[in-house]
Amino acid sequence: MSYVAKTYNVMIASPGDVASERAIIRDVVYEWNAVHSNARKIVLLPIGWETHSSPEMGASAQSIINNQVLDKCDLLVGVFWTRIGTATDEYASGTVEEIERHIDTGKPTMLYFSSQPVAMDTVDLDQVAKLKAFKDSCRSRGLYESYDSHANFRTKFYRQLQLKLNEHPLFLSEVSGGGATPIEESKTKIPALSTEARVLLREASLDDHGSILYVRYIGGTDIQVNGKNVIPSGERREAAKWEQALSELVALDLVVERGQKGEFFELTNRGYQIAEMIAL
Repeated sequence: MSYVAKTYNVMIASPGDVASERAIIRDVVYEWNAVHSNARKIVLLPIGWETHSSPEMGASAQSIINNQVLDKCDLLVGVFWTRIGTATDEYASGTVEEIERHIDTGKPTMLYFSSQPVAMDTVDLDQVAKLKAFKDSCRSRGLYESYDSHANFRTKFYRQLQLKLNEHPLFLSEVSGGGATPIEESKTKIPALSTEARVLLREASLDDHGSILYVRYIGGTDIQVNGKNVIPSGERREAAKWEQALSELVALDLVVERGQKGEFFELTNRGYQIAEMIAL
């Protein structure tokens, strides 16, 4: 049944190393809509420069993004891990500029910093130093949140988004009956998976096609995912573990069989969602 609702734009501000977090934010926002929007008469629309900006000339890229996207947002969610991003004329990065300009409007800003482990030889130390300086500057200006895994981020953001929508004056006028809605736990949970199943799922999510290839031949068994064979030894005992892992993913509807020979599998939408929550 249709209903009239007020739409609020939720901007995701982040550099390029937190793509999984951006996907999680969108999933959480859509889940909030599914559970609460009818009762609250509020719909949240996740927006970002990559989806809501269009080509334009005559100004800097960041100025165009600010005009087309940032200035239209009501709630901003900022996320960082090891990068701060590319500097603009006035700020350490475009992401920082978006955050600082949004804070100046007085509208709500939710800021998150990842403490997930990372191999230091894979990061830009200059980016790390600039990010630390920005994080230090935020300590005296408000309250930010840290998280140590994608699952931890999802849990925290789902709960804190509800708190924000229940308590911030911007959203209170839309609450039906004048009271806040109860906080609910996220309905998306990580299922119990073996270590091998978690590895298969995560690797498949990193593959451009989200695929797993399962091949049996006279000399043994291969399970290939993201350009790797996960059974390099060829031992039957080892192969059996990975076959069981693949069966787990099929049974939980995280991957689906394609074709007629049982050799090719692809991730489902739920598979991608769970993969983004897994920390190996």
